[in-house]
Amino acid sequence: VGIPFCPSICLYCSFSSYPLKQWKDRVYLYLDALCKEIRAVAQIMHEKGKKLDTVYIGGGTPTTLEPDQLKILLDEITANFDCEHLAEFTIEAGRPDSITREKLQMIRHYPITRISVNPQTMNQETLDIIGRRHTVEETEKAFLLARELGFDNINMDLIVGLPGEDISKVQNTLNKVQALSPDSLTVHSLAVKRAARLNMFKDKYQEMTFENNQEIMNLTMEAAREMEMSPYYLYRQKNMKGNFENVGYAKTDKAGIYNILIMEEKQPITALGAGGSSKLVFDGGRRIERVENVKDVTNYIARIEEMIERKRAGIERWL
Repeated sequence: VGIPFCPSICLYCSFSSYPLKQWKDRVYLYLDALCKEIRAVAQIMHEKGKKLDTVYIGGGTPTTLEPDQLKILLDEITANFDCEHLAEFTIEAGRPDSITREKLQMIRHYPITRISVNPQTMNQETLDIIGRRHTVEETEKAFLLARELGFDNINMDLIVGLPGEDISKVQNTLNKVQALSPDSLTVHSLAVKRAARLNMFKDKYQEMTFENNQEIMNLTMEAAREMEMSPYYLYRQKNMKGNFENVGYAKTDKAGIYNILIMEEKQPITALGAGGSSKLVFDGGRRIERVENVKDVTNYIARIEEMIERKRAGIERWL
């Protein structure tokens, strides 16, 4: 489920995401359309006899939604799908500057098993450069608040290869993350895609080094090992700095199940919301067809019935 709003747009971002300030008045319209899609897909899948096993609410930043908006979304999902018997229910609380006690308390009322608090880096100078308008202290506070409220499966995302970050800065990030002791850690190698503004403004960063090497990747692996985490998934993206991978590490029984499922491509994954790309896996995993939602939020709201019909046609034909 995609929530395509963020407090500000990070320079490396290539996801469908919109700054919340400009869209505040239209979030309820987006949620109305998304709830329609949730209801319709639940009905289609019920008729097909399909059973849900994981839910992943990503973004953008889902916690840009206010507590009452989170309630609308989570009520709709839990009313239309059996969420009591899921293997995993994840919500990204990605940007620390979007996390409040009230939002986390709202999430605790639902059968959510896993959240993300994503710093990307624990170096303030880099956070400022890449447009993440929050502080290192806010990351630490958000993480500790989530622990205080009883979240026992918290993931943190890091990016290596950010502008100006050498091995000592990566080490500083890892030291601060280790002090918090998350349950899983996802280490991304910077991939600057065509849509990302970092690429568009690369002249501004030409003086900066984008450093990633095996030594840095080994450092992240060693830090994960010291936190008693093992690698559980790995994937490579186009346009990655150096020939490196994204690696997920997790403590025992804390691996991100949805991450494994999306990599294995052995079952369908239905994506709801603007920019959602559903992956319909069939014929014993030998064939995959995609059903895309439009990326533009205004278009998604205006054409929601068409998005639902696309899904219906794809699911009826292939699943």
